[in-house]
Amino acid sequence: MSASRILSQKGSDIFSVSPDTTLLDAARELTERRIGAVVVLSDDREPVGVFSERDLARALAEGGPSVLDQAVTSVMTRDLITAAPETDVDDLMSLMTGRRVRHILIVKDDRLQGVVSIGDVVKRKIAEAEAEAESLKTYIETA
Repeated sequence: MSASRILSQKGSDIFSVSPDTTLLDAARELTERRIGAVVVLSDDREPVGVFSERDLARALAEGGPSVLDQAVTSVMTRDLITAAPETDVDDLMSLMTGRRVRHILIVKDDRLQGVVSIGDVVKRKIAEAEAEAESLKTYIETA
């Protein structure tokens, strides 16, 4: 299964905040949407970073609650990890594991298509394993 197929099944909504959004407001966005990260988009809608629960936890641990008034640009992850829509699940999983990230931006022709999370990848891997097990069970029963 490819990244584009994952996006077509889960939806390609891109949840984002602007660079000047406070950590508190960004944390509220994560909570309300029940997601682990948002894309930080510039005024011209270009991705400039990703703000995640991990970024929030690190900022709070280092600076205490006063950091909640800072802009997400002060703590967001700037090193954007991207993949093409045709990237398959195994390659996405490998990229996430190797780079120690939980979200990958899917980009085609320099345009953001969506975000794939580790949860999306695990869900698809489980579905693949279940389908394979069912196929093997059916084969054994008919052999």
